[in-house]
Amino acid sequence: MTTNLRGKWAAGIRPRNFTWVIKDKLAACERPGGYARNHRKVRRREEILWLKAQGFNRVVSLLSSPHNLYAYEGEGLAWSHVPFAGHDDPASVLPDLYEQLRAWLRREVVVVHQEEVNDRLMGVVAGYLNWSGLVPDGAQAIAIVERLFARQMGPEGRQLVALVPGLPKPSQAATAPGA
Repeated sequence: MTTNLRGKWAAGIRPRNFTWVIKDKLAACERPGGYARNHRKVRRREEILWLKAQGFNRVVSLLSSPHNLYAYEGEGLAWSHVPFAGHDDPASVLPDLYEQLRAWLRREVVVVHQEEVNDRLMGVVAGYLNWSGLVPDGAQAIAIVERLFARQMGPEGRQLVALVPGLPKPSQAATAPGA
């Protein structure tokens, strides 16, 4: 579906609530194109173009549904689907998600999304920072993520971060992106 766009649209538009978590390596945003009834195909395409223009080479969708995956593929953007709905057990999803994120970040620029930027997505991000050792303390990871996203994290996100000490630790290989 790739076409040659010209002018200001060639670079696309920045996704809503886009936030760099690890500069030039890891970001988070709401689902490209918007969430639920606000979703627009044209906006989705423009946001995917923007992600590609910024050097992203992997989109990680935490949606329970496969929405948008075909659109990423159609634009030549690698994607991974790690469903993480409200009813999923975080202790069974997060260890695998975090190991995969660590592996992707060694060689790719990654954006993670759910329908919208909410406590769950913020908790996943803060939990990763703590789990990976990039931020040694859960409370500190929460404070950093709240500052980055310019909003307070609620109980659901905080509970995800609180699970981190009980999760399997990263394998002995280096945990920092690019290591």
